[in-house]
Amino acid sequence: MPAAPGVLIRPYRAADRAALYDICLRTGLAGGDASGHYEDPDLLPSLFAGPYAALDPELVFVADSGERPIGYIVGTADSVAYYEAFRRHWLPALTGRFPEPSGPPRTPDEEMRSLLHHPERMLVPEIAERYPAHLHIDLLPEGQGRGLGTRLMHTFWGALRERGVPGVHLGMSPENTRARLFYDRLGFTELLPVSEDSPTVYLGRLL
Repeated sequence: MPAAPGVLIRPYRAADRAALYDICLRTGLAGGDASGHYEDPDLLPSLFAGPYAALDPELVFVADSGERPIGYIVGTADSVAYYEAFRRHWLPALTGRFPEPSGPPRTPDEEMRSLLHHPERMLVPEIAERYPAHLHIDLLPEGQGRGLGTRLMHTFWGALRERGVPGVHLGMSPENTRARLFYDRLGFTELLPVSEDSPTVYLGRLL
């Protein structure tokens, strides 16, 4: 695997917020670029990047090229507590900009706004019991295939172990086959496959 000289894995800084939003959007369509897929480019990051930086910044790490972040890992040590904090502290400031759809979601924006207002739909209690932490990891194309994902993951695991967390899980699109190979190599196993009720595959790893 090619080395990534000069790329630093470091803790998140408040000045990284715009980069997190940009990376999230540019990797948010089954690993591909979601730019133009949503009417508001901040919608996807407001669900999958921003709240982690706001609610638990000590569990956010970035891959810094020396000029700017080119990837990140975000997450939480306690998924149940996270979604409670999300609803109480994060969601209220966004309801005006991203109102809940009045009926069944029919567009990508409506689907994402519905999930924003009901984030607990991403919580699977029987998974969170054994694997309480969860994560999201994204790298721009220039950062992929260079070992940065593995470095980010090990940094995040180390922070979780310091908190005594026994396991971590994630949800992913089954269409993102490259990401699935990456997770398999790192020892994640399938906990919950895609079903009629959920288009998401859940993977987990004990720490």
